[in-house]
Amino acid sequence: MLKVGLLGAGRIAGVHATAITAHPGSTLVAVSDHIPEYAQKLAAQYGCEARTTEAIIADPGIDAVLIATPTDTHSDLIEAATAAGKAVLCEKPVDLSLKRAQACMAVVAAHGKPVMLGFNRRFDPSFGALKAAVDAGEIGKTELLSITSFDPAPPPVSYVKVSGGLFRDMMIHDFDMANFIMGQAPVTVTAIGSSIIDPQIGLAGDVDTAVVTLTYADGRIGVIKNSRRAAYGYDQRIEVLGADGLLQAQNMLENTVVKSNAGGVTGAKPTYFFLQRYMAAYTAEWAAFVAALADGSAMPVTLADGVAALAMAEAATLSVKTGGPVRLDSV
Repeated sequence: MLKVGLLGAGRIAGVHATAITAHPGSTLVAVSDHIPEYAQKLAAQYGCEARTTEAIIADPGIDAVLIATPTDTHSDLIEAATAAGKAVLCEKPVDLSLKRAQACMAVVAAHGKPVMLGFNRRFDPSFGALKAAVDAGEIGKTELLSITSFDPAPPPVSYVKVSGGLFRDMMIHDFDMANFIMGQAPVTVTAIGSSIIDPQIGLAGDVDTAVVTLTYADGRIGVIKNSRRAAYGYDQRIEVLGADGLLQAQNMLENTVVKSNAGGVTGAKPTYFFLQRYMAAYTAEWAAFVAALADGSAMPVTLADGVAALAMAEAATLSVKTGGPVRLDSV
């Protein structure tokens, strides 16, 4: 039985607590948070202890930690946990700084303990099926990738100010998905972005609407579209055009009822947000982590994957500022 400590007790930590406690091979031992009351509430909900982060990391009876704390703490906690002999599953991104993330990767390599990055969308059943079809050659050689990711509403500006920006906070999922589907990182990243939904986001130094073009060494192209607002719900779609056909992963809808009458044909909206859309992916992600530890296999999403996605976010941020393409190897 894998004994787990959960670092962080916010909204995403609750999702992870559900996955940990539902899995037959893991048990949640303790929860921590910088606001003790949050940890106490979550611990009471899941029948475990509320402790300090330091106590959880120091406990030799805890085998693994799941890090769901603010991004600027991730690298320090990954290093501390692996130094204490623990396996780690950490929410994305590795860090807000690419250099710090690269330094963290070097430290973890020296400790020799497994670390997995929480790019949960790789474990979404629809996206996984699309990836399997690509790898099986069902549409021939891939040529053009399109990823759409629109949130239903923008986050508070207070969150934007500490998030690292849209490219590091939101689109980083799509950067990782592009690498996952295309099987390699791009050569160049070209980004345009603006703040047209909430001017306060622009005043905070971020964008709320962006399009990124990825170019690959073999001529393939990827396009990622992000918006912080879609009035109809959480829009999450992937399309891959290949030499022999097209693959599409469509939105998950609130229901599958379609009404057809003289007035037209109507159906349900997409599910409202990530808690509804990706719960199955979070459950599968945790199962993959536990399975990798049990059989000693490589983690399905590595720290290097996290660093690669962060490098793309860095390149996109620079591209918006310069107005031109940025070679990934230059960042």
